[in-house]
Amino acid sequence: MNDHHAPQHPADNAPGYRAGFISLVGRPNAGKSTLTNALVGTKVAITSSKPQTTRRVLRGIISTEDYQLILVDTPGLHRPRTLLGEKLNDLVAETLAGVDAVGLCLPADETIGPGDRFIVTQLSYLKDTPVIALVTKADKVTKQHLGEKLLHVQALGDEMLAEHGGFAELVPVSALTDFQVDTVATVLANYVPESPKLYPDDELTDEADTVMVAELIREAALEDFRDELPHSLAVVVEEMSLRERDEETTAQHDAGDGQRTSRRHTKAPITDVYAAIYVERDSQKAIVIGTKAAQLRTIGARARAEIEKLLGTKVYLDLRVKVAKEWQRDPKQMRRVGFEDL
Repeated sequence: MNDHHAPQHPADNAPGYRAGFISLVGRPNAGKSTLTNALVGTKVAITSSKPQTTRRVLRGIISTEDYQLILVDTPGLHRPRTLLGEKLNDLVAETLAGVDAVGLCLPADETIGPGDRFIVTQLSYLKDTPVIALVTKADKVTKQHLGEKLLHVQALGDEMLAEHGGFAELVPVSALTDFQVDTVATVLANYVPESPKLYPDDELTDEADTVMVAELIREAALEDFRDELPHSLAVVVEEMSLRERDEETTAQHDAGDGQRTSRRHTKAPITDVYAAIYVERDSQKAIVIGTKAAQLRTIGARARAEIEKLLGTKVYLDLRVKVAKEWQRDPKQMRRVGFEDL
């Protein structure tokens, strides 16, 4: 991915203005998506305690008077066990080749392990791309533990990125408590080139609404499932359209001889969303639907609330559950569940 040729806009061509692409990487569940949302100031990436939640390259856009950062939230780098895992790793590698700097997320409350060393090895192949270490989830540890973690991270960079001079910067951060989130943005901005803005001020992501809606439905479904089922879930928005519906409002008012009720009919926008939740086996389909469709209704209610926030309208959500057998391992089925671009 090299989007340095994204359409430019005439605003902020003043000398010294900076704009560019930063990729946030880390092993699964390192806090990349939560940090992306905190930096952008709104939800552009779904979050979950389940590893490997992010499956696409999602971009969040930060615009200030001095810089514009396009944050690229990538799937977690890991040793792949499925075709999907291999494709996601390839996607991350392609993304890293086209950014100005990399923010490596390392959770403060977890020790540095083989997964982290695997990622730093991949980053060591980048020749001229600075790597900034972001120690996430700083709120989960004591100050003493955080200090020790920073020393361990610095040693990791000195050892494995010796040819690059170690990590370019080392910043602790907590997206949950807003600790040093602004500092992270300022530090990252130092590593993008002078450039006019690449996107309009009011644009927070370049992701299509249908993709965002599908992700919000998947996030809603992830909350209640364990074991392998979260990895087997995929969501495709099959149809989405805006229509107007009649809405009746009533009001009480004093007519002198008592209270009167008046009714007024107005037109209100509503978005119709028809989406399919895909799983890999019939037994998983039964779990997602639940007894008397109770589980599916819970997912729908949870997702609808978030989709209405995203779109700014009321939403009619129609969810169906379908089976795409072993889709994580079958290229044809992967395309069926929305991964035609991998």
